[in-house]
Amino acid sequence: EKPQEGVVLAVGPGKRNEDGDLIALDVKEGDRVLYSKYGGTEITVDGEDLLILSSRDALAVLG
Repeated sequence: EKPQEGVVLAVGPGKRNEDGDLIALDVKEGDRVLYSKYGGTEITVDGEDLLILSSRDALAVLG
């Protein structure tokens, strides 16, 4: 199936490695990303349907 496309609305602080150091994410607010149709968790906030994705679920960052 074709990947889905979306716009990043918010980004968390990143991920910690084994040493406890924070590793920044490869995406930022406003980026367009491609993701698997079955990736993420669907939620509704203030009547708007949104998708929560882990950075590993993003297939590509389009900019």
